[in-house]
Amino acid sequence: MAITTLLLAFLVALPGGAKAWHFCGSSGDVFAPNTTYQSNLALLSAGLAKNASSSPVLFAAGGVGDPPDTAYGLALCRGDTTNATACGACVAAAFQDGQQLCAYAREATVFYDPCYLRFSGRNFLATDGDNFAAYFSKVRNVTAPAEVFDAAVVALLNATADHAAAAAAASSPRRFATGVEAFRGWGVRDIYALVQCTPDMSPAGCRSCLAGIISWVNDPDYFSGSPTGRVLGVRCNYWYDVHPFFPGSPLLRLDAPAFDVAPPAPSPAPVAADSTPPADRAGSVFICLKRRKASKNQKTPIIPAPNKIKRGNCAIFDLPTLQIATDNFSDSNKLGEGGFGTVYRGKLGNGQKVAVKKLSQAQYTREGLNQLHNELQLLAELQHKNFVRLLGFCSHQDEMMLVYEHIKNGSLDIFLFDTSRGKTLNWEQRHNIILGIAKGILYLHEDSSIRIIHRDLKANNILLDENMNPKIADFGLGRLLGGGHTQTKTATVVGTYGYMAPEYVLFGKVSPKIDIFSFGVLVLEIVTGRRNSSFDNTYNAVNLLTEVWNCWTKGTALQLADQSLDGYSDSKVLRCIHIGLLCVQESPVDRPSISSVILMLTRRRIKLQQPRQPAFFFGGDFSSVYQQQHRHRNYMYDKSGVIVEDKFSVNDVTNTDPYPR
Repeated sequence: MAITTLLLAFLVALPGGAKAWHFCGSSGDVFAPNTTYQSNLALLSAGLAKNASSSPVLFAAGGVGDPPDTAYGLALCRGDTTNATACGACVAAAFQDGQQLCAYAREATVFYDPCYLRFSGRNFLATDGDNFAAYFSKVRNVTAPAEVFDAAVVALLNATADHAAAAAAASSPRRFATGVEAFRGWGVRDIYALVQCTPDMSPAGCRSCLAGIISWVNDPDYFSGSPTGRVLGVRCNYWYDVHPFFPGSPLLRLDAPAFDVAPPAPSPAPVAADSTPPADRAGSVFICLKRRKASKNQKTPIIPAPNKIKRGNCAIFDLPTLQIATDNFSDSNKLGEGGFGTVYRGKLGNGQKVAVKKLSQAQYTREGLNQLHNELQLLAELQHKNFVRLLGFCSHQDEMMLVYEHIKNGSLDIFLFDTSRGKTLNWEQRHNIILGIAKGILYLHEDSSIRIIHRDLKANNILLDENMNPKIADFGLGRLLGGGHTQTKTATVVGTYGYMAPEYVLFGKVSPKIDIFSFGVLVLEIVTGRRNSSFDNTYNAVNLLTEVWNCWTKGTALQLADQSLDGYSDSKVLRCIHIGLLCVQESPVDRPSISSVILMLTRRRIKLQQPRQPAFFFGGDFSSVYQQQHRHRNYMYDKSGVIVEDKFSVNDVTNTDPYPR
């Protein structure tokens, strides 16, 4: 059975709250407007929706036109759908979205919860073994031992698949079944499952197709230990979850399995029921979270008041305490300067080492105060092992300071670029740093109660603790995205040359994808041990992205690995370079979400898409466009090369754009 495995679909918010996962064909397989294929596709769209809604099994497949312009299509509504009109409307909407989201692509696949379809200029209907399939799972695992939970899921899916195949053999028109299995351990009460095949498959073919994808459950590269898993296959598919996600009673019930490992005793306190809607809860790594909406008229106070901190354990320090701790902010204790603050090493009276970020008189501007206040508000709410922890703050007349935990080993750039200190990182440490940074970004983008864009991810904003674990620092440039928006525009571009995404530099567009771009640059720097010297205002530098891309296209990317590395796996290094290139692609739509990146890093069997030419590629068309638009812009810089202010005019409005979540 031929199966194409993709990591994740783009999740697109649709009118009425519906959600679609869409997959476009290869970038070169497109059709021109007003061609025969486009006409055939329009006829197929109308016919397939009508035929599916009029079919007793709510299924339709066929082709329109003559080769080489034949348009083939398949549509199926879920087996528990009873409303034929709604089925037809779902298929019609999927066609419309497929043609909009995959503009002029000859092939597209669109999945909704209630229906899915595929259309192509290739006759994929010729065999039922072409089960174009995507899958997704939770990044975090269940608390039960993985082998115990996986065995229960496999048993449930196999039993549900047997039920669907047996019903098909008994002349039941739909190849569909639902099931539930009691689990009763480790905080999991029940496991729910749904399986389905296209009705034109034989019972044996349906069961064989399902067996192939059920085998992924206990594979650590796919679903092992995940509380939810879903395979979106065109010919067969399944969905399991520890929460109910289908209406009505299940067709099959299984008793609790016998555990080889005894589950822990239940807590005496009752656990509140999860009130999250099943459709949202089953969204895999596409996690829907409550966001706090900020009033448009609310103004940021110049001095952050203690009552503004709503969460986190933040102490209020007095100025004399910090003066004593830092030897009156002596230069000998200076750790560095960046953004709007100077950072000093300090030691409190109880012996605790701290880092104190102070806004100096020279930096005492409204921008600086707003920056520091922003960082205070963010860090007070953020608790993650890959973040530098905020211990407290000090506000005394015209003095403003933040107090952080002291990170022993300093910043990542020292280990990557300062060879004079003799500090190096082995491959295991570098991979762990890449993964840790990604997990921190995941929290910012998807797991925190408010979506946060860091906007200044770079090597000297990554600190390393005593075990060489990464901690993201400097949230002063963070941009909050509330109210469900995935993109905003800003009139003030702030960041560091070489790490900023093109749409942010040129147009002030802020979205999670600008952090993804910065992360991609970081990955390539970590692997190569070389700085991305893209922008020195001469426009003649050959930057790291250009050099990596040139080597990638020639098949010589391995020669870019840091020469200080030894004992590393060629395939792992190449995979990280591949991921880095995916993250620095010119179009934000082409860049993966951070959830996708983590799965790419941790599950080696995931097939990666081919990257496109990176942004700021010197020698390509984009760099010349960038230079023409960029040379007329005025910037102010601080000592660290950070852009402080951009004097161009952009309407400060928000708009929604269908980025992956």
